[in-house]
Amino acid sequence: MKNLKQLKFSLVITILFMSTFSSCNNDDDSSSSNVNNPNDVINIVNNGTWRITYYFDTDQEETNTFTGYNFTFGANSVLTTTNGTNTYTGIWSVTDSNSNDDSISDLHFNIAFASPTEFEELTDDWEITEKSATIIKLRDVSGGNGGTDYLTFTKN
Repeated sequence: MKNLKQLKFSLVITILFMSTFSSCNNDDDSSSSNVNNPNDVINIVNNGTWRITYYFDTDQEETNTFTGYNFTFGANSVLTTTNGTNTYTGIWSVTDSNSNDDSISDLHFNIAFASPTEFEELTDDWEITEKSATIIKLRDVSGGNGGTDYLTFTKN
């Protein structure tokens, strides 16, 4: 199980690295015809703190695991969470897996924590299923066992 988590973490790190350098271009056109531009989601989560209001891991709800933690999606892909006593740092990004259409399902919210174990469970490339100024809903279908995980961040 730990090897699977390490593999997921390595995958997310690779995705973040690739998306950081592949998103750089010389085109200074700030307008976009893509309704679901990753920058839209980035701008939403960069403002304020967020909390997990729903987490379903394959076969059971585990929302209470993250009760009391506030998440800050900061600059330079730094993800920080704290409950006032404990603080953990990870990385995050938003990528578009298919820039040829406007489907929200092509946007992926990438999260990676190296520790503790509870937060390692969040490490994945989550499909964005819904977004607004106050809520981001995510889904991940596991390649290993075919289970589906759901994660919802709500703005504080």
